[in-house]
This record gives sequence, structure tokens and C-alpha cells, in this order.
Amino acid sequence: MKPLEILSVSSELAPFAKTGGLADVCNALPDALVRQGVKARAVLPFYGRLRGQVVAKPVQGLGALRFELAGREYSAAIHETRLPGSEVVVLLVDLPELFAGQAIYEGDRDALRFTAYCRAVVALMQWEGRAPDVLHCHDWHTSLLPLFLKKAFAWDRLFADTKTVLTIHNLGYQGLVAASRIGELGLEPVRAALHQDELAQGRFSMLLHGLLYADVLTTVSKTYALEIRTKEHGMGLEGILEQRRDSLVGIVNGIDDRIWNPAVDTHIVAKYDREDRAGKVVCKRDLVRHFGLTLGPTTPLFGVVSRLTAQKGFELLPDVLPVFLQREDLALVVLGSGDERHERYFTWLQGAFKGRVAFHRGYDDALAHRIEAGADVFLMPSRYEPCGLNQLYSLAYGTIPVVRRTGGLADTVVDWDPETGVGNGFVFDDFTSAGLQGALRRCLDAWKFDKAWARLVDNAMAVDFSWDKQVLEYIALYERLVEAGARR
Repeated sequence: MKPLEILSVSSELAPFAKTGGLADVCNALPDALVRQGVKARAVLPFYGRLRGQVVAKPVQGLGALRFELAGREYSAAIHETRLPGSEVVVLLVDLPELFAGQAIYEGDRDALRFTAYCRAVVALMQWEGRAPDVLHCHDWHTSLLPLFLKKAFAWDRLFADTKTVLTIHNLGYQGLVAASRIGELGLEPVRAALHQDELAQGRFSMLLHGLLYADVLTTVSKTYALEIRTKEHGMGLEGILEQRRDSLVGIVNGIDDRIWNPAVDTHIVAKYDREDRAGKVVCKRDLVRHFGLTLGPTTPLFGVVSRLTAQKGFELLPDVLPVFLQREDLALVVLGSGDERHERYFTWLQGAFKGRVAFHRGYDDALAHRIEAGADVFLMPSRYEPCGLNQLYSLAYGTIPVVRRTGGLADTVVDWDPETGVGNGFVFDDFTSAGLQGALRRCLDAWKFDKAWARLVDNAMAVDFSWDKQVLEYIALYERLVEAGARR
């Protein structure tokens, strides 16, 4: 049996282009597939910010890959590189008219930019004269590819056996534009295949059409796959997702344990593992010194590494954190940026509790590693969370997560039971300040008992969410999809 051939298409791919967890997944999944003997390649726009930063060679014969979109001819060049430390080939699609700028996303232009990117990927496969067994698309930016293969290029027998998978990383981003723009996007020839009710209401969602035409839909946790079929979490797409429930699969993301692993992490001052955790104490001292905090020998240190947005639940904190900081012996470090109100709040909190709260505005990858290793507790009170990666990093580093029971947090964090010694974190249900307060109270109570806390940390570090394990679910899915097509 010939190896599966997978082509992964995305708008982000670490370390080349990253704004969030999407980039990490689109890096780690193809790499894990290749290590399992699957032929996997990745495709990414050749953003202007990559020029001079990435060593890539032009693909012979693909210096001027021409295609038409909305009556206009575009010319793309394809360059080839590899993921650092990996055998995965990355094809960079150079569309200078649309992707020459420094930004990954450009707002209003993005619908055209990523439609052209999808069209260029089709042209690339046609030029190569080969199509993958599975074309794996990620989020709205690539969600027109299933529509193109099923409708615009149904005539091309090259794609007859290619199956499409669309992974929903975050349903909150849909590539929504006015219906009047479908001509500009070159979609008039397939207007009859578009969602007519959506057009009648004056809007066009790129993600919606991926949901309609992909052979299989996946999302990044089992609980999120259930949640997005409800009105509360469906973001207006719950009806279509309910209709496609038999083709919707939840697979929890993995973590790259070559990078996020305290035994090998190059960003932390002392390495450690489950059997010997002495290095975690050293990492905590290093983090305390870095932020200039004043902590007692038994003070628990809480950490936050996050985008500071409404999704992440930080509006719960003002009614809770000041009270705990006034009445309890604890400290907090925060790394992140986002909504101005949250940035102002953490700036105020830092000033109000000097020496016990520190806020670093922005993102620093090395500092994120140091917080995961040096903190005792990780705070993640999300309103919704498709999967979440930081709670997985925290478990690997023995940093106990406090989370709300939603999406991937519900699938990965097990509430601590002091009677049985089962659990790896603290979980609350209701998105209320009282719910968070109760979880923090139970966390601080457990902290007081050394043996209980040691058991918690051991439970956390025993969990395996590495990509080497999680990738097996994707391979099984691909194989089922390809075998089902072969039987037809």
C-alpha cells in the first residue's frame, strides 16, 4: 500500500508566519505525519515579511504560474523550503500583488488575497500533475478549496480521488464579506453552488462554504465539536454544523514535545522532568528575579500567557483577583496583549500590588516558556476555547491549570479530587466570578498540602498530549476517508 499523501494548506505556519496557535498546529501536524511515514507537504503564502528571512529556492518551471480570477490574470511563483529541523517540504506561494506587505492579515483585502491563494494552490496541483490523497485546509483562509475542487474544477479528473478535510480552529473567524463582492472574488461562475440564503441576506462567508463542501470537517477538541452545533457557540453556523454532524470530528491538538518539554527546553534556566522536578524550583526563582517580585518561600506563583481578548475570560478577574491578592499570599505574572481595557487592568493591578503582580505587554516566546516552567499555577478562565494549547504546555511543565469547563479545556483538564487523588487541575463550570473564585479557593487550599500538590503535579506531567500520539487519530481519519472513496 502506497503511503498516504497529504497537502496541508494554511495562512500561518510556525516559525515562518504566526499570530496564534494555528501556526503551531500547522507546523507540528505535517511534521508528525512525516515521522509516521506519511508523505506530507505544507503550503503557505510567501509573505513580504519572509523575504530575506527564509532560505527558499524557486521551484523549476514554476516561476510564472498563471491563473485567472475575476477576469484578471495573476502570476505566482513557487518557492521551496523545509520546516526547520524537519523533513517537511514547505511550498511558498509568491503572489507579490497581494502578499508583498509585511502583515499576515490586511483586513478588507484578505478575502481577495486568500481567494487568490486558494486558486493558486489549485494551479500548483494542476501544474505538478499530481493531487494529494487528502487536501487538508485550515480555517476560513483556505476554505474555498473544497468548493473549487467540487464545483469550479469538477471537470478536472486530476482531483477525482482527492478528498478534502477542513479543520475549524476557531469558528469566530469566518471570512465574512458583503455578497456584492463575489464577482470581485471570481465566484460568479459558481454562483449557483453558493449558499443562496446567505447571498439573499447580503453576505458571503468563506468558512460557511468550506463547511458545505469539504468531505470531512474536523475541529480541535471533542467538546468543541459538540459546542459549535449549539446556538451559544455556533456563531450563526450551528444549523449547517448540525446538518453535517456525521462528518464532524473532534481531535484534540497535540504539543510539540521537542519544543515544549521541560527536559529539553532551551529557554529555561534549569531542565527537569516528572521523576526529578528540582529544576522547577530553580525556574521559579529565575522567573521571580526576572520580574522583580518579592515572594515568600511558600508563595504560589500564578501565570498567564494569552491574547487579552473577550474569548479568554479576563472580565471575570476584576471581581476576584484583588480580593485574593489582599487576603491571600499569592503572586501573578502576565504576558500578553490585546484589548485595551484588559491591558489597562493588568497595568493597574501591577501598580496596586507592587512586588506581587507583574505585567509584560506583548509576546515573547522565550518568556512564555519561562512562565510555563516557573509558575506553579496557570490561569485560563476562557469564555470559550476550541482547544487551547497553553493548558497542554502547563500540564507538561507541571504547572497546574485553573480553567473553565469548555471546549478543549474540558477534554484535557480533569478536576482535582482530594479524596481520591485523581485530577490534574481545577475546573469550574459557570462563566461567573463566583465560579472562578471557587476554583481559586480550591486551588489555594490544595497548595497548603505538600503531598497533595506533589500528586497533582505528578498527575499533570503523566498526561501525554504529544503530537506523536495525537497524530494517529488524523492518520486513521485520512485512511477511512481514502478507503471510503476507493469503495465507491
